[in-house]
Amino acid sequence: MLAAPLVPAAPAHAAPRPARIRDIQGAAHISRLHGASVAKVPGIVTALTVNGFWMQDPHPDKNEATSEGIFVFTRTRPDARTGDSVRVDGKVGEFRPGGASSAGLTRTEIDATATAVAAHGAPLPPPTVVGPHGRRPPGSVVDLGHGNVEKGGAFDPRRDAIDFYESLEGMRVRIEDAVAVGPSHEGELPVLPAGGAGAQVRTSRGGILVREDTLVPGGDANPERIILDDTLAPLPGMNVGDRLPGANDGVLDYSYGGFRLLLTATPRRTAGKLRRETTRAQRPGELAVATAGLNGLNPDMPPARFDAAAQEIMTGLRSPDLIAVGGLGDNSGPEDDGTTADDQTVAQLITAISAAGGPAYEWRSVEPRDNDDGGRKGTNDRSGFLFRTDRGLAFVDHPSLPGPVPDEPPDRPDPTATPVKAVPRGGTAGLTLSPGRIAPGDAAWSGTGKPLAGEVTWKGRRLIVIANEWFPSTADDEPLFGRHQPPSHPTAWRRDAQARVVATFVNSVRRVDANAGVIVAGDLNARGTSVPVRALAKGAKLADLPAELPPGDRYTAVTGGNSEDLDHIMLSASLHKRRHQFDVVHRGAEFADRAGEHDPTVVRIDMSGR
Repeated sequence: MLAAPLVPAAPAHAAPRPARIRDIQGAAHISRLHGASVAKVPGIVTALTVNGFWMQDPHPDKNEATSEGIFVFTRTRPDARTGDSVRVDGKVGEFRPGGASSAGLTRTEIDATATAVAAHGAPLPPPTVVGPHGRRPPGSVVDLGHGNVEKGGAFDPRRDAIDFYESLEGMRVRIEDAVAVGPSHEGELPVLPAGGAGAQVRTSRGGILVREDTLVPGGDANPERIILDDTLAPLPGMNVGDRLPGANDGVLDYSYGGFRLLLTATPRRTAGKLRRETTRAQRPGELAVATAGLNGLNPDMPPARFDAAAQEIMTGLRSPDLIAVGGLGDNSGPEDDGTTADDQTVAQLITAISAAGGPAYEWRSVEPRDNDDGGRKGTNDRSGFLFRTDRGLAFVDHPSLPGPVPDEPPDRPDPTATPVKAVPRGGTAGLTLSPGRIAPGDAAWSGTGKPLAGEVTWKGRRLIVIANEWFPSTADDEPLFGRHQPPSHPTAWRRDAQARVVATFVNSVRRVDANAGVIVAGDLNARGTSVPVRALAKGAKLADLPAELPPGDRYTAVTGGNSEDLDHIMLSASLHKRRHQFDVVHRGAEFADRAGEHDPTVVRIDMSGR
């Protein structure tokens, strides 16, 4: 969105001053002429939008720290055309997408009062090549300093990626032979120039991994990624590993937490060779437990979405015994009509699995309170368990089937509010509620989904399985390319607190039986190197299985082109010591036509013997 400046301006000078674009942009994130009136600013129009245009000085200086391009805000459709040589009068402003309270950066612009066209058909200024064959962005450091980058301090485009891209704001930029490191999604596409030459560490399938946690020193969020945007020209549908051969030009803009290259022509796509993975089937004696995200699946969605989910389970995961499901929606989908029941959604999914040739599955969950348990408004997404019973697994329902019962006895506990407890049963640990919520009244779960514990048996052996989709979204965290460096992550403390709650519950199971079999599975919305995941694994003496994979395969999601392990399966020591095989089944996160945003995972545990 392009609109009037939102950053408070300094008092304007009494008379407009002649200026060039580099004088306005300066070697800083905020113009030293902010609020000042400028006159006869020269430039060549390089791109147009509905309420303004970008222009660039055809006679640059030799200082790479000062941008030679700028956006001119005209409010209505501009009269100028691409290739016009213009002179602009107006006031220098700083527009902050998202409003004054946003933690994002501003875009320096001219709020035009007059635009004079001096000539038509001028050659466009040559684009700056970004990548190994031109100006190379810093490969790991976003900002070496601390504090608010808009309030002065060092400005070093050679070392800090946030300053590097700021020095190109509004300019024509070229990328050559780009490779996609994430799927195209909602008009954006993350790429690496020059086929990813010099970028580290790449995944086994062509993406790029986040290294360590960006909250700690040494973290690498891969700032060499360039986000392409379809504001000015459509982008083709792209999967990870697809390429854009040759040169592609655009103007570099900033909006909503990141720099984006707005291509001025639709690029040509060369398809890669990426294929959806399929795991192997479990063998006799192996218990297969998986994770799967359904992204709010509900009956309002077309049957093809249910068929795709069924294929994920039957073909991709090879019909595991138990699936910790996240994101299953209620019967009315996004309609906010008070519905919370999910029986129609479940029936349609189970029918689709059977129609595709899969086994008969059953479902257990706890029906959420309307718009109060972390799911999207109206949809009431929830976690739960899909399971098959034809291979030796049985779900232990205690004290009775969950959900509303018309004539339920007055002493039956409310499953939405009653915390599940570990109790002795059958020589090991069982649960007071199955399925039951873990500490649903704890403040750590305010506004989020609650983890669900279930008691199951595998050929008579009792196990406790915990399904999760509960770490809060990072949407409220400050952006990587924001004004505050390092960015604040206010949701981090919530994830830390939630990790401690789950660890406390697992330890309560272990107090009943130190050798109890416990499986924690689902979308934790945090990487294996993060403090919450480490705290949960260490605090509850669990083994985080993604950590056992080679780095190039250790990811379940692709976020803005960054591959990261957000989905986890953890095993207690009594299960981890058994022969097991863990697999991330890459068939969703890297594809533009994905049914789910995350890849499913599965562990097969050899349960033969004692």
